[in-house]
Amino acid sequence: AAAITGGSVVLNDVIIDHLKLVSSKLSESGCIITEYGDSLHITCGRKPKAVEVIKTLPYPGFATDMQAQMMAVMTIAKGTSIFIETVFESRYKHVSELMKMGANIKVDGRTAVVRGVKKLTGTEVKAGDLRGGAALVLAGLAAEGTTVVDNVKLHIDRGYDKLENKLVKLGADIRRV
Repeated sequence: AAAITGGSVVLNDVIIDHLKLVSSKLSESGCIITEYGDSLHITCGRKPKAVEVIKTLPYPGFATDMQAQMMAVMTIAKGTSIFIETVFESRYKHVSELMKMGANIKVDGRTAVVRGVKKLTGTEVKAGDLRGGAALVLAGLAAEGTTVVDNVKLHIDRGYDKLENKLVKLGADIRRV
């Protein structure tokens, strides 16, 4: 959330080694990440920089479970990012929904090219899976206007317990309807 909104967050009780590659890509995008004990402090500027290549791989590689969320961040980044999904086929269900918000994404097989846009625009979108749904929520945080994400109970709730409450604590203007 901090990366797409230009905010700051502290994550406590994390296994730092499990987040090394995600932290590395966030750093590459311009975020400042400080580790202390089992906590991460993440501070990000207003507009992320594009990360050249994000290639998913089995652990300890870049987690496919973070691909959609990182793609949401890259939709508003300065520059072009290339995503290569090597773990699962059909892992780009969120792309068409991000494009409804104004994202510039081209998919060819397992590769997606994301060209950052100046802004996303709020609209009604539909979560097609858990991670893609989370990506749509993140995109909604950065979008101008109101974003409505459908299929929250079916997809997002099963993996992100009370996500909207956590985001409100970070300062988000979000509610369940």
